[in-house]
Amino acid sequence: MTLRERLNEYEKLMRLDKPIGILLLAWPTLWGLWLSSLGKPDFMVLWVFALGVILMRSAGCVINDYADRDFDPHVERTRDRPLAAGRVSGREALILAAALALMAFLLILPLRNPLLIQLSVAAAFLAATYPYTKRFLAIPQAYLGIAFGFGIPMSFAAHLDSVPPVAWALMAANVFWAIAYDTEYAMVDRADDLKIGIKTSAITFGRHDVAAVMACYAIALGLLAWAGRMVFLPWPYYVGLGVAAGIAAYHYTLIRTRDPARCFRAFRHNNWFGAAVFAGLVASFWK
Repeated sequence: MTLRERLNEYEKLMRLDKPIGILLLAWPTLWGLWLSSLGKPDFMVLWVFALGVILMRSAGCVINDYADRDFDPHVERTRDRPLAAGRVSGREALILAAALALMAFLLILPLRNPLLIQLSVAAAFLAATYPYTKRFLAIPQAYLGIAFGFGIPMSFAAHLDSVPPVAWALMAANVFWAIAYDTEYAMVDRADDLKIGIKTSAITFGRHDVAAVMACYAIALGLLAWAGRMVFLPWPYYVGLGVAAGIAAYHYTLIRTRDPARCFRAFRHNNWFGAAVFAGLVASFWK
């Protein structure tokens, strides 16, 4: 394998060719950055977090594939991933994941913020351990929501050197949003996951999966509204939440038949849910 071909495999392993995961991690981080700075994020902090999102999402994908290397060959959608297909070794994957995580950690050191450094260690632990929760947690998507939402308290720590209650309300909202969108994702692989014994929310919710997804969207929107009331956000924020609610309603039309292709389409469409909430936040601070 040439160097170019190997780098191409690393790119696939990090899922840089499929940016939806980066976006789903970026939106809650941006919510935290905008709210903690009252719409005026520090440029250095914004730049560090933008690069950190890409690096940590990439590292998380590598660790996920390493953890699932014995399962992925038996799943139609994942059998051609670099580790599952044997084009990248487990040792290479671990070295790559460690290098990506180290670069993300080094990024925050110039900010000279002890609380942020402590939170970054917790974030790295969550990213590294999430893939293994599919062995024993009935709803590992909740753990994913915590991992994907950890940029929120880190954002507040970076700007305020503290993590107020509104940050945890935002993070709780992200947990329920993650359960909603990752259950849609898990509905795609339910048949394969049942055969290989992986636990997912789609399996746990069973025939109530569609109702559970919609309930999680509703709870997420309720928590986002509560967070807005905590800090007296003006009406544009709630317009953004209204648009997000409409997007969630559209997802119901996609997943109600449980067709795998439509469920995957709904999952990918969650980019617009996160964007709608962010647009409402930006408009709330626009002067």
